[in-house]
Amino acid sequence: QVQLVESGGGLVQAGGSLRLSCAASGSIFSIDAMGWYRQAPGKQRELVAVTFSGGSTNYADSVKGRFTISRDNAKNTVYLQMNSLKPEDTAVYYCNARIWTTRIMYGDYWGQGTQVTVSS
Repeated sequence: QVQLVESGGGLVQAGGSLRLSCAASGSIFSIDAMGWYRQAPGKQRELVAVTFSGGSTNYADSVKGRFTISRDNAKNTVYLQMNSLKPEDTAVYYCNARIWTTRIMYGDYWGQGTQVTVSS
């Protein structure tokens, strides 16, 4: 059994910063990609940023230069530092990870979501 627990959301003014954290726990053999998605009201869930086990990262064009994803492998934790926040960043942010629970079995897991609200 694997769990992803997020923290760090909240209300912030435009131009401000927030840092999200997501810790994976449970029966973990190894973790491949860890990333963040978001879903605004009335919109589809979209990829924000992802980091792979080799260290590479990808970002949505809308957050490049403002958001930074990082990862602490020893703690099975991924972070999203969000700077220069805009009202259009308002959404529920979800953590996602591809986790191997044994050498031959893996699954894609989601956190419960954390609300980020940016006021203008």
